[in-house]
Amino acid sequence: MTVDLDRAYWLGLLISVVLPVLVGLVTTRVTHAGTKAVLLLALSVLNGFLVELAAPGPGWNTGTALVLALVSFATGVLTHFGLWKPTGLSGKAQDSLITGRAQPRGV
Repeated sequence: MTVDLDRAYWLGLLISVVLPVLVGLVTTRVTHAGTKAVLLLALSVLNGFLVELAAPGPGWNTGTALVLALVSFATGVLTHFGLWKPTGLSGKAQDSLITGRAQPRGV
């Protein structure tokens, strides 16, 4: 059995690995975990649909796009807990863009 995946699928898989870091860049440490999960899911669905759109072939298939979105989400969750979080990159990503600063009292 030979596996022959187009470049679009490989690029989508690579993007799936980086999505948790992207979620970390646009959220803070105090953002609810559920909000982060929904954001990761939305980006994964977008990734799956764009990969199916970019893949060469005889048309666009919604079922394939949904499977790609599911694979993208699973890959994102697994890489977050298995690769990015233990290395501390998730925390560094969240610390790099500070979206809220404490205001001094009385201002």
